[in-house]
Order: sequence, then C-alpha cells, then structure tokens
Amino acid sequence: MKKFWPVVRDYIKKSDMLILSIGIICTIYGMIMISSSYLGTPSQIVIQTVAMVLGVFLFVVFSIVDVDIIADKSVLLYIFSILFISTLFFFGAEGDTGNKAWLRFGGIGVQPAEIVKIAYIIIQGRLMIMLQERDSINKPLSVLILLATFGILFGLIIVSSSDLGSALVYFFIFAVMLFAGGLSLWWFLGGFAAIGALIPIAWKFILRDDQKNRILAPYDPSVDPTGLGVRWQANQSTIAISSGGFSGQGFGQGEMTQTGMVPAQHTDFIFTVSGEEFGFIGCMIVLILLIALIVRCFHVAVKCNNALGYLVCTGIGAMFIAQVLENIGMCLGLTPVIGLTLPFFSYGGSSILTNFAAIGIVSGIKMRSRSQHIGNY
Repeated sequence: MKKFWPVVRDYIKKSDMLILSIGIICTIYGMIMISSSYLGTPSQIVIQTVAMVLGVFLFVVFSIVDVDIIADKSVLLYIFSILFISTLFFFGAEGDTGNKAWLRFGGIGVQPAEIVKIAYIIIQGRLMIMLQERDSINKPLSVLILLATFGILFGLIIVSSSDLGSALVYFFIFAVMLFAGGLSLWWFLGGFAAIGALIPIAWKFILRDDQKNRILAPYDPSVDPTGLGVRWQANQSTIAISSGGFSGQGFGQGEMTQTGMVPAQHTDFIFTVSGEEFGFIGCMIVLILLIALIVRCFHVAVKCNNALGYLVCTGIGAMFIAQVLENIGMCLGLTPVIGLTLPFFSYGGSSILTNFAAIGIVSGIKMRSRSQHIGNY
C-alpha cells in the first residue's frame, strides 16, 4: 500500500489531467441536460454515470498502454474491425434515426462503428508510417492501399447500417490524417475531382429519396414547404434554441424541452436542450469545453516527438471536430439531420466509452513524449 500511493501521484503528475477534467465536466453537464429532457429517465442517468466511471477506467488503461504496442497488432485490429461492423448484417437493430447501427443485448446497446473509430485511427496511423518508411506515401500504390483500407470500412458501415453520419466522420478522419501525414495537395485535388464525378452517380443510383431529402432540406425549403416532414426536427430545434435567448428559460423550465417537442433531445439534439434552458450562455459553455478538448488533442500532437503519436492525436482531434460540426450544425438547421451524437454530452454508453478511451490515448502519448521532451506542456 505504501508503494501504491506514490505510483498514483506519479501517474496523476504525468498524465493529462486537463483533458480528463474536460471530458468529465462535459459528461456531467450532459447528464444534467439528459435529466432535464422530456425523454430522459433515471435509468439513463444511471447508465450514463456507469459509462463515465468505466470511461475513466478506460482512460487510465489506454494512457498506460503504449499506442505503439497496439499499432503493432494493426492487422488483427483491422480484421476485428471488419468482423465487428459486419455483425450488423445479421444482428443490427434500429436506433432513433432508423439506421441499423446497433447491437442490442437486452436494454444495452452497442454501436460497432463508434467503437471501431479508435481502432481505425491507429490502423491508418500505423499504415501511413509503414508506407512512408518503405517508399513514399505519395506514390500511387501507397495512396491506393490507403484508399482501400479506408474504403472497405466506409463501405461496410454504409451497406450494413446506412449510418451516413458515422461514415462521414470516418471520411473526415481519413482526410485530415492524410493531410497531416504529408500527402501532396495534388492528390487532394484529384480526390475532390473524383468525388465530384461520383456524386451524380451516387445521387441517382445509391441514395434513397429520404436520404436525398435530408441532404437538401437545410438548403432548399421547397423539399418540405410545410415544415412538417423532413425539416420538422431541425425546425423544432432552431425554435427551441432561439427561444432560450441569452440566459435561457431555466433548468427544467424549457417549454419545448419539457413537452417533448424537441426530437431525440437526450441524444442527437442534446445541444438544443442546453440552448433552450441555459440560452446563449449554456451554448457557449458547451462550445468552449469542446473547443478546449479539441485544441488539447492538437496541442499534444504538435508537441509529440513520435510520428505515430502525432498522427493518432491528429486523428482523434479530427474525430471530435467532425462530430461537433455536424451535430451542432443539424441542431441549428445548417447541416442535414443524419443522427450523430455530441461527444461526451449525448446519452449513449458506446459513445462515452469511446470518447474517454480516445482522450486516454492522447494522455498516454503526452506521457511518453514528456519523458523525452524538455519542459512541460
């Protein structure tokens, strides 16, 4: 026992307590909003609390385990990722958005694409370094391998669950990590041109009518002139947020929140609850916390003296950026409603555990970089 506390103190001193504190504060704030929401239940608060406690445990575990050790098993990790997402073909259950993105075990739901995000970031980071060491990341064969590795998982998510929200997060991670890893801008220009050429094909032959309408709704009112169809969720959200004013209507006092007029208010639209009940101040607190979290990820990446650590921290930061922009964007009616949680705030055990594991990896990279870095950060 005498040796235990010195180890704990040494861990606290070396690990990134700042990013852990931000994650815990965000989760507690989220639980306050969930408890106030019309759809929130005491059992959800219990589940969210348990998820936070387990998340902190995962933070410690992933900060202790060297990410290089995990990356050495990247082939097995990739096979696991494919098999795990493929289970949705046979056992996928629908969530609030209608996507078969969940595995249900009684009252517990697990979202494979959410959990695999961390694995994919490590896989791509490891693959990029291997390609750079063996040849050049900008050679056509290297780019083809990276595209294939990403494309298989991206395609599996779309085909198995129609979860466009999660798939787009993977795409953003993929693009940001390639940019951070030194991929030539010419490849990006070529990629954008290819995407532009494929969009009409996907629009005509792949996307369903309801998916097309969701994409068009924020920008074309004629898609839903009455506002009672595909635009209804975003309209309800923007009305609720605007009614909150500067300081909000008060905890438990949101007119639309308390009458159930805000859709999926405990999950995808949790930001709306904060806006109506805590107003502009509440929204700014959410944004400041999330921006601080993202900045911390990139700060550790920049300070890192390890190539894999740099790429992994960048990928995790990109993951948070994509989710924050899309989630808050759809709550404000600026982006399509595609079903995506707000990191740490939304209800969902898979999301909470993934997020804490992610920042645990960032903390571990900081710990190992610091031991070889002069000065503190």
